[in-house]
Amino acid sequence: MVETQIKFAVICHHMRIAQANRIAELLGKDCVMFIDHVDNGANANHRRALEWAAEQDCRVVVLEDDALPVEGFASLVTDWLARFPDSLISFYLGTGRPPQYQMQIAERLVIADKNRDDFITMPRLIHGVCYSVPQQYLSRVLARWDSNKAADYAVGDACGGSVVYPCYSLIDHADGVPVEIPQDGKPRTERRKAWRLAR
Repeated sequence: MVETQIKFAVICHHMRIAQANRIAELLGKDCVMFIDHVDNGANANHRRALEWAAEQDCRVVVLEDDALPVEGFASLVTDWLARFPDSLISFYLGTGRPPQYQMQIAERLVIADKNRDDFITMPRLIHGVCYSVPQQYLSRVLARWDSNKAADYAVGDACGGSVVYPCYSLIDHADGVPVEIPQDGKPRTERRKAWRLAR
């Protein structure tokens, strides 16, 4: 199989540069960091990364600075992007947040197990930890961008359509203290880790 070129964009808050550097070192030369030095917020920084992605000639995977890639991450991502070249894919499916989607996730994972499927779909991007927008949709995403939404909702709602989630995430979440106040103003007390993790 011919390996498709992929680039990576790491969204980084200035308080988490060390974490982001570890991700960048893991991903190598095809990784660019977008550091928020002045607390503009995740929404603005995700948009910066997607503006850069729109200028590339290949698919771009966006990761946040608290992403924890599994071993062999880049190769696994390549396989998923080859399977779903026209789909928005989230490589993290998390517990805890957002609470209103957790029952739906659980039900869809049970159905996927019964059907021996290795992915589920959801109507919305509910995590910004790690995702990839198809190259052909990036101009639409930027044109429809809502700077008042949380970054994950801004990306997914602007893209439209269903989102593919591998049943076994390729990313776990460091689940530290948020570096900015959540848009809903609610504290993040739930456990925010992957439902299942690829091994």
